[in-house]
Amino acid sequence: MTPLLVCDDSGMARKQLIRALPADWPVQITQAANGEEALAAIRQGLGRVMLLDLTMPVMDGYQVLAQVQEEGLPCSILVVSGDVQAEALRRVQELGALAFLRKPADPQELRDTLLRLGLMQEGESVEAASTSAVDTGKVGFRDALREVSNVAMGRAAALLAEELGVFVQLPIPAVNLFEASELHMALADANRGDCLSAVCQGFIGEAIAGEALLLFHDSEIDDIRRLLGLRPGDETGTSEMLLDLASILIGACLSGIAEQIDVRFSLGHPQLLGQHAQTIDELIQFNRTRWRQTLAVEISYGLEGHAVHFNLLLLFTEDSVPLLSGKIQYLME
Repeated sequence: MTPLLVCDDSGMARKQLIRALPADWPVQITQAANGEEALAAIRQGLGRVMLLDLTMPVMDGYQVLAQVQEEGLPCSILVVSGDVQAEALRRVQELGALAFLRKPADPQELRDTLLRLGLMQEGESVEAASTSAVDTGKVGFRDALREVSNVAMGRAAALLAEELGVFVQLPIPAVNLFEASELHMALADANRGDCLSAVCQGFIGEAIAGEALLLFHDSEIDDIRRLLGLRPGDETGTSEMLLDLASILIGACLSGIAEQIDVRFSLGHPQLLGQHAQTIDELIQFNRTRWRQTLAVEISYGLEGHAVHFNLLLLFTEDSVPLLSGKIQYLME
């Protein structure tokens, strides 16, 4: 049997990937939740082939690839990631990855890739295959929503990277349920004493509704204008620029989520919620009555080589949670 290592911080992602494996590929599967665990498994001979995520805590996929190269470890690595930026593909190839598949992995594409690379053969005996017996564990709702959001944010980042001509650094999305009065706590990292501007856009689809809030730091807006080829310091067109960027990030992210959970979101017109606000509370005070208890997904995009960050918060209404949970549960079954 081929020692196969599946490395991803998301239990749901590992479960989806193991289910996508060819049924006739005799493998012995080991799972790792971060890069350090993966390297330890490879050194023990448990990962002759590895399916590797990129965005992980402790040690990410890029670091794993570099370390495998440095130590000369015997491991054939296929990257399976939600980060579909062209630069991400170039970097993992440079670090020795044999293939790049986008999440969620398509079973036929995965099979074709394994055959093309000679990592499996047609007609292999399945007597020793252990794929179906692997315990992927119970996947919680937050973990599952985090993974769905991870895939969606990767698609949005690819569009942003193309628009701005930079590499977008992706975080691990944060998922929380809190009262509207606690909203500022979820964005504590975003409020660095800087004035903020924000764009808000409502969405609804099959009784799943909410609002997307995108925050910009005013001190970074000139840098954004430079990246877009606009003259720094010129306030003309700033509102339009922020609205355009919001349309890219919010639209692509919600589209990515909708595609995975099989809904269709209708989006309202984006609007500037506030400009040059001193605090996050000042930005949200007008919406406290609407947001009440809220399921929030927070994504903090960064631009490599630039002191620019975008904080995107997807706020789902309390009434949306049961249906959203049901949709995600379907993905896990």
